[in-house]
Amino acid sequence: MTCSRLAMVVLLCGACGLYGQTPATTPAQLAVAPSAPKLADPDPSSPTVSNGLRYLGNSALLTFCSTQLASWNDRSADVIFIGDSITQGWRGAGEKVWQANYAANSLDFGIGGDRTENVLWRLEQYPLAKQLPKVAVILIGTNNFHNTAPDIASGVLAVIAKTKTTFPGIKTILVSIMPNQRGNDLTMAANALLKPFADDKSIFYLDLVPLMTPVGDNWKGLGKDHLHPNESGYQLWADALNPLLNRLLGKI
Repeated sequence: MTCSRLAMVVLLCGACGLYGQTPATTPAQLAVAPSAPKLADPDPSSPTVSNGLRYLGNSALLTFCSTQLASWNDRSADVIFIGDSITQGWRGAGEKVWQANYAANSLDFGIGGDRTENVLWRLEQYPLAKQLPKVAVILIGTNNFHNTAPDIASGVLAVIAKTKTTFPGIKTILVSIMPNQRGNDLTMAANALLKPFADDKSIFYLDLVPLMTPVGDNWKGLGKDHLHPNESGYQLWADALNPLLNRLLGKI
């Protein structure tokens, strides 16, 4: 599908595909715990939801089409990074770290502003059939700060479930939501709910929080906005991720 056709899909199908979407695979179907919190319907009055089409249809979408999927037309990525602006930032503040570690075999599937429901929509709509990644690195939920901790956790689990159905047999590295000034207590509570869902068989938990220690009014590895990693933050992430990622890829 071309970028222009994708943009048209966003405009024509966004209203029915984004608002109140129920994922085909529910968190409970992950079968990694007896039960899981139910994913709440998005609040239509939320600025993020009401502006969802802007997030899905902004220039980041066209940039993604031209620089990401197009470059992988004739090959598949071993690793797919799934998330929001923090993941997209691998191609920004983290570009040097990305080029040194992941550029040769990884696809960056992050778009700024995305919440869990936006990522579910993208996994449903984007032409990823040619991609056969072995490992998904998922970091999402930071922008769901208007939700409760159980709702955030449930949304993240729904993204994992959708990733598993999109790429059967894939291993998932679930990255902890990073510290942030916007809603740190909330996201740390969500992390506490998410961590037990890792079974170290198909879902692996990578906890960056202990590594991102407080520094003044900020945290190690975060930029001046107290939210997005700077280059040192992406290096910190890569240093923690690489041993696990290499093991799952069978390199060691």
